[in-house]
Amino acid sequence: MDQHTAATRYIAPKGIEPLMNRFFNMLPKLGISIMGSRLLAVRGRKSGEWRTTMVNLMVTEDGTRYLVAPRGQTQWVKNLRVAGAGELRLGRKAEPFTAVEVADADKTPVLREYLKRWGWEVGQFFEGITKNATDAELADIAPGFPVFRIA
Repeated sequence: MDQHTAATRYIAPKGIEPLMNRFFNMLPKLGISIMGSRLLAVRGRKSGEWRTTMVNLMVTEDGTRYLVAPRGQTQWVKNLRVAGAGELRLGRKAEPFTAVEVADADKTPVLREYLKRWGWEVGQFFEGITKNATDAELADIAPGFPVFRIA
């Protein structure tokens, strides 16, 4: 990973992305989900205020649900680590959840499934790694991609 370490890897929105993010964050507020997307709400680790952002909820075949941070060490990741819980919102419905961060050694199958489902949207953040990557390649990048199992 070029200039980043796993602990500091963060790809900030640039160009038109902040404007697009504002638009896409409105969709779950209006009750519109794109392939399972939700508005993630987590209490700020310093302010205690609710902070929201759209996320791609990943559900495995056995029903286990995950949140993956393709941009790395985002504010929502830092807040969720402290809070340990949050809400997934869609329209007026808010579903509380608890979160457990997944160990790097256990991320490979989750990252592969995430790339299968969401690679078309977030592939640019995976720096050339695709759903067809080897297990070793996915294991190498795993530390830079926070993953949470939610229940």
